Amino acid sequence: MSNSPKIRNMEEFASVSGLSRPTVSKYFNDPDSVRASTRARIEQSLEEYDYTPNIYAMNQNRKLTKNVGILVPYLADPFFAEIARNVEQRCIDAGFRPTLYSSHGDPNLEVEILESLRSLKPAGVLMAPLGRSSIRGEIEKFCNYVPTVLFDSNIPDLGFAFVGSNNTQFSMLMAEYLCRTGEPPCFFEMQFPSNPNANKRRQGYLDAMERLGHEPKVIKIEGDGWAFEEIGRLGAHKVFETGGFPSSTVLCSNDRLAIGVLTACWEKGVRVGIDSNASIRVAGQDDHPLARYTCPPLTTIAQEYEAISSYAVEVLAKAVEGEKKPHESKLFEGKLIMRDSA
Repeated sequence: MSNSPKIRNMEEFASVSGLSRPTVSKYFNDPDSVRASTRARIEQSLEEYDYTPNIYAMNQNRKLTKNVGILVPYLADPFFAEIARNVEQRCIDAGFRPTLYSSHGDPNLEVEILESLRSLKPAGVLMAPLGRSSIRGEIEKFCNYVPTVLFDSNIPDLGFAFVGSNNTQFSMLMAEYLCRTGEPPCFFEMQFPSNPNANKRRQGYLDAMERLGHEPKVIKIEGDGWAFEEIGRLGAHKVFETGGFPSSTVLCSNDRLAIGVLTACWEKGVRVGIDSNASIRVAGQDDHPLARYTCPPLTTIAQEYEAISSYAVEVLAKAVEGEKKPHESKLFEGKLIMRDSA
C-alpha cells in the first residue's frame, strides 16, 4: 500500500480501478446497486489504494436544492409538534425548504423514512430519533451519508452532532425546588421508557436526593409506547389501589405522564395543588404546550425550544456549506416554571 499512488478524488480512483466514474459513484451511493463482481473489484481497489471518498462532495446538488428533512418520533405529540414547528421556521429563515416527517413511534418506519430521504439527496436532515427502539446501525449508516444533526434524543457513542436539553439538570432543579417547598418527592416513570431522556432525568432525581440527604423513591409503572397520558393515568390508579404514593409530592418523568396523574387524581377525588385543601403535589418536565392549561396548571421545567431549534439549524447549515460531517454537541439547561400544581 505504501507504494501505491495517493488518490485525490473519485475520478482518479475510477481510473486506477479500471472502471467508469459513474459506476464508482453508483457504488458509493449504494453498494448493492452494482454487480457483485464490480463491487468486489471496487472494494479490492479501496483496500489497495486506501481511498476514502468525500461523501458530501459527491453530492454537490445538496447545496443547490436546499431541501432539508425534519424527522420526529410522533408528530401527534404536542411537544414534538411544537419543537418541529420551531425547527421548521428556523430552516425557512436560513433559506432551506423543509419537509416534515413522523415515524409514529415505529422503528421500521423510521428506517423507511431515512431510506426515502437518502434517495432524495437532501441538503441535510434534522432528526429526533426514537431512541431506545431505533435501529442504531441504520441511523449510523444514514448519518455517514447525509449531513445530519440529531436533536431531543441522542444515539450514544456514535459521535454525531446533537443538540438537546440537559435532562439531568431538569430533574435536579425540580427535585431541589420540591424539597425546598414541601415533602421530598417520589419519582414517577415508565418501567420501559420510550425516550432515553427519561434515564437521565431519573439519574438527576437520584443525584439531587442523595445530595440533599433524602431517600429516593422511584415508582415504575407498566406501559410501553407513546400514549403517555393514558399510561400515567392507569399507572397512578394502580398506585392508589396498592397503598398510594410514598410521598405527598410526585415528580413525573415528563409532563404527559403528569397530565395522566392529574386525571387519575381528579377521578379519585384527590385534590392536587399548593393550597391548604390539597393533599398531593404533582410536577412534570418539558413545559408541554398544554401544561399551563391543566387543572391545576402544571409546575414543570421548560425546554428551550427556540434555542435548541436555532442552534440545530445553525450547526446543520455550517455542515452543508462546509461539506463536513457535523460533530458538535450542545445541551441547554431548563428553566423552572412554578404553577399551582406544586
